[in-house]
Amino acid sequence: MEDVKHPSFELCHAVPKVLLHEHLDGGLRPSTVLALAAEVDYKDLPSSDPEALGRWFHQGADRGSLPEYLQGFRHTIAVMQSAEALERVAYEFIEDMAEDNVVYAEVRFAPHFHTQGGLGLDGVMTAVLKGLERGSSEFGVGFGLIVCGMRNETVDLSLQLAEVAVSYRNQGCVAFDLAGEEAGHPANHHLSAFQFAKRMDFNITIHAGESFGPESIWQALQYCGAHRIGHGVRLLEDIVVYDRQVIRVGSLAQYVLDHRIPLEVCLSSNVHTGAAKSIAEHPFPYFWQKDYRVTLNTDNRLMSATTMSKEYKIAVDEYGLDFNDLEKLSINAMKSSFAPYEDRVHTIFTKIKPGFSAIRQQHDLPAPENPYWDGEN
Repeated sequence: MEDVKHPSFELCHAVPKVLLHEHLDGGLRPSTVLALAAEVDYKDLPSSDPEALGRWFHQGADRGSLPEYLQGFRHTIAVMQSAEALERVAYEFIEDMAEDNVVYAEVRFAPHFHTQGGLGLDGVMTAVLKGLERGSSEFGVGFGLIVCGMRNETVDLSLQLAEVAVSYRNQGCVAFDLAGEEAGHPANHHLSAFQFAKRMDFNITIHAGESFGPESIWQALQYCGAHRIGHGVRLLEDIVVYDRQVIRVGSLAQYVLDHRIPLEVCLSSNVHTGAAKSIAEHPFPYFWQKDYRVTLNTDNRLMSATTMSKEYKIAVDEYGLDFNDLEKLSINAMKSSFAPYEDRVHTIFTKIKPGFSAIRQQHDLPAPENPYWDGEN
């Protein structure tokens, strides 16, 4: 009989999961990187062995620095410059999600990074969405695509990318994001892009509170109108903790809590980029303790050598989450997704809750002690 208080990795793998924060160019299979490199005669890869290459990407990313973490992306982006390559990577993303029992996934990327081989932005978007749609039809995983602007690039480009994102809303693009190094690159410099997204009733998520403090989160919310926060780790700096208990929250932290602003937490990646000193010192348990709308994500599966199942298992082993908590995580994420409301409800009540119920019956796991518990936050 499974231990409901300490689920095994097999159980973490079996439960239906939802992913909201993953970068398309950070989640390639090492074998695919090698195959695509061979097709375009790209010779800068450090190894021709898939396992060794995977280790190289992870070792390079695990240096406690966001700029150093991002260095490996030059290789993945270099081999993602054709429609065929982009479609393949997007299709394999969905296939990987299905293998990991992820029932809905949002994946993001900066389309202008993939125009070096002659594709225009429309060609890039069409290829990625074709791969995602083909994978979704074959494997039954719901998806949403998020377009990223970059903090260190021009305001005009960000606006152009926001316009591209909105133009593909009926084909599966669900939000506009701003990524990249926070320090020295405030989100409000790109205000015109966010104002356009808001005028078009479009969704916004912003990387904030990863390499800069609460001010970055505040700006993302109050200047740029973010509906979700990517990472948000440094919101802890607006929270007072004593003896491992939250005793007071500041005005920003209270706002995030009260308005149910989802936090796209990425445990492994946050340690690898230096946003958190270690898994043990990650603020996740304090967010969880105070019932923030927290979600778990992978960020970059290749760079961080992770999966959603691994992230769930880390939360079990390090923070004491139990089987019911895993259901709460999955429901939190689906409720926080940018899928249409009807699709969110449908996924929760036809995939997530029935999936957890079936596993409870299969492993003879007890029902939640609180008869009114519904797994939601």
